[in-house]
Amino acid sequence: MEEQDQTISHIYALRTTANREDQVMDFVSSNAKKKNIPVYAVIRPHGMRGYIFVEAKDRASAEQAAFNVPYARGVLPKEIEYKEIEHMLEQSKREVDIRKNDIVEIISGPYKREQAKITRVDMIKEKVVVELLGAAVPIPITVSLDAVKVIRRETEEIAELEAEE
Repeated sequence: MEEQDQTISHIYALRTTANREDQVMDFVSSNAKKKNIPVYAVIRPHGMRGYIFVEAKDRASAEQAAFNVPYARGVLPKEIEYKEIEHMLEQSKREVDIRKNDIVEIISGPYKREQAKITRVDMIKEKVVVELLGAAVPIPITVSLDAVKVIRRETEEIAELEAEE
């Protein structure tokens, strides 16, 4: 009886306006979440413009998640086999432990090598809002989760201080 409980999913290519893939991904995933549509993953393959992949329960679910989404140009008729896109996917185990008030170093982009304090974490969009430590006026900057690395944790500092007493 429990074996029937396994979810079978299908992968569909969704055509998008070139260079709008990230926006379409955000819209499709929030649409699926809001409307409780069985969409399991939304994937943007690197180096491929004008397409994203939607893993869903069925074609209707993929189409429903993309319905009325700006820059989405429609789900292609043919289902995509996993082996066709496997080489485009990057295997990565991401157990990201990043919290508000962590001190991080920005490791890419215009603020590279700057230290900052995390003010907000958005795991769904994989973004963090930081304030640069060296800035005279704290200005919130949104950066990608993989553009920062934790160098100090607020709670560890408190624990160390308490241990010294």
